[in-house]
Amino acid sequence: MALGLQRADAGRIERRAGLRVGYLPQRLAIDETLPLTVRRFLALVPKARRDVAAALAETGATHTLDLPVQTLSGGEMQRVLLARALLREPELLVLDEPAQGVDIAGQAELFALIRRLRDQHGCGVLLVSHDLHLVMAATDRVVCLNHHVCCSGRPEAVSRDPAYRALFGAAIEGFALYAHAHDHRHDAAGEVEHHG
Repeated sequence: MALGLQRADAGRIERRAGLRVGYLPQRLAIDETLPLTVRRFLALVPKARRDVAAALAETGATHTLDLPVQTLSGGEMQRVLLARALLREPELLVLDEPAQGVDIAGQAELFALIRRLRDQHGCGVLLVSHDLHLVMAATDRVVCLNHHVCCSGRPEAVSRDPAYRALFGAAIEGFALYAHAHDHRHDAAGEVEHHG
């Protein structure tokens, strides 16, 4: 509904006219027999406002430019899809399970990249995910859905909400919510950046 692909059964969707949205799908299957390089895949984006090579450089995927999309690892494909979303210079990035097919180290790098892109571009990020530990560690505001809005707010508040606890029960007991005060920045490897 946020992308305008479905109509709401009830309620109201308000979207600013002309809002530029970049979308990263949960999965994208490209037939093995289709000869498609990353360069050609990204050239298919309608109304692109940026250079393909620059978008790939920004997501750390420049090396994939002339590779067939079918040969990319899960992490590489997610970076290419993120570069694709950036080609329209979005004001809102909609990311559907962005860590799909990415190993745990790659997930941390990907979420650091998403935060950096959000800050550099000044765009909003709407992230859809079932990975509770990632949602709670990497977001400013959480909306917990189960056919309706169960609860919403800052991750710390949602994790204590009775509706959230009833929905996830024992599944959340093994995960500690790590509250981290960000009075500094991290590089892509997670190391604290020192500014002098």
